[in-house]
Amino acid sequence: MSELTDLVRRGRTTRTAQLIATLTPEQRRCELPALRALRTEYGRSRHTSAGAWTALLVAGAGCHTAPSAVADWLGGRAFEDCSGWRDPALLAVLERQPAEWRTAVVARLAERRAPGWRWSERFLLLENLIHRLGCPVPTADPFVVQWVGERARPDQRSGALPPGTDLHARLAADPFTPALAPRLFEVAEIGTDLEGPWAAKDDSQRWPAVLARLADDGILDRADLLTRCLARLLRGGRPAELRPFLTVLKTFAPTEDEYTAHVPTLLGLLDGPSTLAGHAQQVLAGLESAGRLPDEALEQASGVLLFRPEKKLVRAQLGWLDRAARAARDRSGPVVLAAAAALGHRDRGLQDQALKVIARHLPVAGTAVLPALREAAASLDPAHHARAAQLFGTEIATEAHRELLPPVPAPRPVPPPVATPAELAEELGAVLAGDQDPVTFERTLDGLVRHAWQDRAALAEALAPVLGRNSWHPLHPVAEAATATSVPRALAVIRGRDDRLRGHDEGSGFTDHLASRIEETVHRLATRPVPYLLATPTAATGALDAATLVERLAGYEHRGTAPGPVDLTQALLRVTPTGDPEVLAAAARLESPEGERLAAWLRTGGLPHQASRAEVTAAETLLPWAVPTRRLARQDGSPLATGLPRDTARLLGPTEQRHRRSYWSPWTDAHRAAVLPHHREETAARLLHVVAAAADQDDRGAAAVLPYLAEADGPAGLAVHLAVGHGLGARHREDRTAAVDALLVLAARGDLDGDLLGRESAELIRLGSVKPARLAESLRAAADTGAYSTVWTVLAALLPGLLAQDQARPGDLLALGADCARRSGARGPIAEVTAVAGRGGAGRAVREAAALRDVLAG
Repeated sequence: MSELTDLVRRGRTTRTAQLIATLTPEQRRCELPALRALRTEYGRSRHTSAGAWTALLVAGAGCHTAPSAVADWLGGRAFEDCSGWRDPALLAVLERQPAEWRTAVVARLAERRAPGWRWSERFLLLENLIHRLGCPVPTADPFVVQWVGERARPDQRSGALPPGTDLHARLAADPFTPALAPRLFEVAEIGTDLEGPWAAKDDSQRWPAVLARLADDGILDRADLLTRCLARLLRGGRPAELRPFLTVLKTFAPTEDEYTAHVPTLLGLLDGPSTLAGHAQQVLAGLESAGRLPDEALEQASGVLLFRPEKKLVRAQLGWLDRAARAARDRSGPVVLAAAAALGHRDRGLQDQALKVIARHLPVAGTAVLPALREAAASLDPAHHARAAQLFGTEIATEAHRELLPPVPAPRPVPPPVATPAELAEELGAVLAGDQDPVTFERTLDGLVRHAWQDRAALAEALAPVLGRNSWHPLHPVAEAATATSVPRALAVIRGRDDRLRGHDEGSGFTDHLASRIEETVHRLATRPVPYLLATPTAATGALDAATLVERLAGYEHRGTAPGPVDLTQALLRVTPTGDPEVLAAAARLESPEGERLAAWLRTGGLPHQASRAEVTAAETLLPWAVPTRRLARQDGSPLATGLPRDTARLLGPTEQRHRRSYWSPWTDAHRAAVLPHHREETAARLLHVVAAAADQDDRGAAAVLPYLAEADGPAGLAVHLAVGHGLGARHREDRTAAVDALLVLAARGDLDGDLLGRESAELIRLGSVKPARLAESLRAAADTGAYSTVWTVLAALLPGLLAQDQARPGDLLALGADCARRSGARGPIAEVTAVAGRGGAGRAVREAAALRDVLAG
């Protein structure tokens, strides 16, 4: 141990700096390997003192001789939480260098990533160096982020600035403000920081108001900040990121002259998030009323806003058009043509408002606009056809409905086995890096077994570069056993049955079954290798061609090898039923006990399908807003489960409804769905409590399994439809999208029972598991693809149960029902709809029910 490293270990920062001053540049460079080793050692230990960290920080800053190397050392993640940045010894070792050298360090260190907490002691070092050097203030993004975080601290640590919580006083006295404040509108992901500081007592001490005051004081250029703020809003982003900049804009309260100079930008904002578009619309309307807006700007604004889905924006735009035509009769023609864009809006009420605006100004607009209006009227809801025909002087042509459903997805074949160890290394590397495709997983698993049988030495050489990655992945112990690099460790994993393979089981049984496949594969690789796996599917759904399985088992018999029980069982669960006499005859010629079992399995049709029954059960949850009960599907288990491997028997046994989703598992929904590719009802029953969490516990991604269920084979009964019903009412949009895709694929395959889905969805609404508004949004998305008849079959069964519930808000679903019924030509009264329509009153439910009643009456 050198004298320097000894001082560092003892935390002697002053002596460390003094010793470095006596060393030559070459001697300092010789100390660097030991200092790097200390940094690694300290990072692994929880017991390193703050003084030792500070001494190490000082030693590295003094021993590195190049500015870039010093910046890399000081900006490393290891020192983010170090408390020694204001130690005089650190400044002393840096001050010994020339000014140009320190300026380069400042510039490079200012570009280093901002720490996670947005402020750090590192900023204070940079601030001190900048003041001492008199160099230009760095404007790099990370430095701006740290400046914002530091200046927002209630315990201001810069001695040159006023203490306390007065942000305005600090920024007004800060020489950094003129250079850095304009950069606030250019740095990514800084918007939410501008909502603070959180210690401020009121809005006048937060960033938006303070920036406006600084502009009024002349410290900042008001015109420049307005231009930058509008440009930042125009670039777009997440609503939460844009909200503070909109607050800044409102706080500045631009005058009509200032806004007039930015009319093109305001028009561009109409395409942004609804709050931003609403503000721009309001400003533009005010400019138009004051005569400050060009005539063509109103048409441009209408061309954007009338096509937006937000009813509030469309309604306001139609009102603006109406006022413009009232104020200037010569604008009636352009106003009428602009309002015609709303005739195609999905909301029937907005179509009615657009017709009223058109009717009010059509006499002045004249007959020249009629051809364009007649063309636009083709998109009208049939309920408005009579009124439009009267206004436009012609009948509105309607096309006969043609149901549009997606093409039935064809099974994607699995590529041939992995041919070489080098190709296998690529596949394994992809899986360990995060590729969740079950096809890649299955081919890689089979490839490890195949190439371990053929040439373990070549396999070990090819896999060596990738084996250091993601040791927690289920395939990692398989690769270790296949290459014989660490067979004891691989065996320890499967004997310990630890979280690496089984995760935190969600109660479906799939996790344990999948883990048992890995455990058996590792054990066989370590004890009795096999030439390949039987259960590798031939289709992406997990299905296994019967002829292929017979051929594989015949190969086992030829080699005198017995398959693993779990591998054989998985192969039987995946094999596609067949009545091909040649395949059945080939299976009958197999002589091993496993061959006889396969022949009997194919002859009898394999695993029988199980029926599901509804079961309402208490939901175990820690969330205060979650639903206390759930409607799930119960199965009593297959009689063939007896005699199967333990984890598979549990999977096929009676359903176990645990009620919290697994918060971590090495297995994806695609892996689970591929276990029983011909029994999606069984899969749905066992994963239903997972999917339900997407609706009643707001879990994200819990409904991702639904498209896989839709593409699988086997009956689609109560469990499948309950799963789709929960998915349609999921909290997150991506889950609802997955449910809509599943619904459409089921319909395209002829497997959707709309009556069953409608009744069960009404029951889920009654229990509180599904909110009507979310369900309406999902069904609207399905209908908008052209599947109006399909959606109507669901609604026709849903509405009677929904309308019987006093607390439900059926307006959206009734409106959607009227639209689907009109477009699909549905007829025939629904008693519950007629009863609601006859109540009287001006409520939305009554209005929409009356519209649907009239449609169904023809």
